[in-house]
Amino acid sequence: MNRPLVVLLLALLAGCATSTRSPAPVREARVGAARPAAPVGFYRVEAGDTLYKIAFENGLDYQELARWNRLADASRIQVDQLLRLKPPPPSAKPVTRPATAATTRALPAEPTIASQPIQSVSLATPEPLEAEPDSWTWPSRGPVLARFGDGLNKGIDIGGSRGQAVQAAAPGRVVYAGSGLRGYGKLIIIRHGKTLLSAYAHNARILVAEGQTVAPGQPIAEMGDSDAERVKLHFEIRVFGKPVDPLDYLPKLS
Repeated sequence: MNRPLVVLLLALLAGCATSTRSPAPVREARVGAARPAAPVGFYRVEAGDTLYKIAFENGLDYQELARWNRLADASRIQVDQLLRLKPPPPSAKPVTRPATAATTRALPAEPTIASQPIQSVSLATPEPLEAEPDSWTWPSRGPVLARFGDGLNKGIDIGGSRGQAVQAAAPGRVVYAGSGLRGYGKLIIIRHGKTLLSAYAHNARILVAEGQTVAPGQPIAEMGDSDAERVKLHFEIRVFGKPVDPLDYLPKLS
């Protein structure tokens, strides 16, 4: 065989062998470590959280939650901040001798929380509505589908049609408007004075913003079925963060 032809064939075979060789493995990008879970009795703040939302979700009074965490301004919490969900333990007496390894092991382990001295709780915006409502109005008209205490119901469910008006049941200020609480869908929470909250869940559309002052009977949302099995309004009233029967506050239906 012609020598130049043999050389050409060998070069082609070598090229094929190179092209079929498996490529070098690609180094995977390092994935950031997952956020550590909050210790028992604590909550780790997530994006979009407010103190009112956290208190509502855990059945707590927002003022106590602020006090337990030494928050001078209830509107200022930060992502990844640890908040205690129960009263702090009594302050320990000052140590008068250097701590040893044995005494250190005996101390209870508690997360360190950056805080400041306890001060009176204030909000970023002035609160003109400090008095509790003298009367309440129904947030929407329709049949009562479920009453307070039915199963695990923390309020009442009112039937209606999609887009039907949902109204503020008393004067107050919107302290939460969003869909960050599981099981409530598009939710509005209104503060009435220092001790009362009302909540309006499963809305199709929210018509108010956080910080907005509302009057009784003012449309705040449109009824829907967000995070619900049917179109309805789930309505709650809470005193110091604890659910109470709304029918004890609403006028009797004729």
